[in-house]
Amino acid sequence: MTANVRDFSAIRDAFDTYIGDIVYATMTTVDAKGRPRARVLIPVWEVIDGRPLGWLCTFKTPVKAAHLAANPHTTFSYWSPRQNAVYVDTVAGWTEDHDLKRHVWDLYTKGSPPGAGYNPAQFWKGPSDPAFQVLRLEPWRVQVIRGTDLDSRIWRPGA
Repeated sequence: MTANVRDFSAIRDAFDTYIGDIVYATMTTVDAKGRPRARVLIPVWEVIDGRPLGWLCTFKTPVKAAHLAANPHTTFSYWSPRQNAVYVDTVAGWTEDHDLKRHVWDLYTKGSPPGAGYNPAQFWKGPSDPAFQVLRLEPWRVQVIRGTDLDSRIWRPGA
């Protein structure tokens, strides 16, 4: 059974719990010909003014950059063997703002939600490292599914 929810707060606990438990997400983009490409990454999430906002520390690879330049829509899919799942459909964009990069670095370090994240110093020297790139992920649809009874709830801004 699927239910639409008006406020993100109605699914936030499940969202945070499942992502904190699963951690790794499959990020899917499409190329200029509409062909999908998936990769496994760890985004972090926060809630601002009642809406989820995601961040992805990543390398700006030629494939990822080309896909997002042609089509900024991407999906992040989380799944656990208990059949709990989260699907986050977003519009992604690169940010160069140093203060935001520092903020995202800190979110990764502390885990957001708790359990997700990692120490970005494993890959980059710090938020000022030229190789340290950040994608801002603005969700336009979030679905959480509880595997025990296939309870599905969908949030869309303004729905």
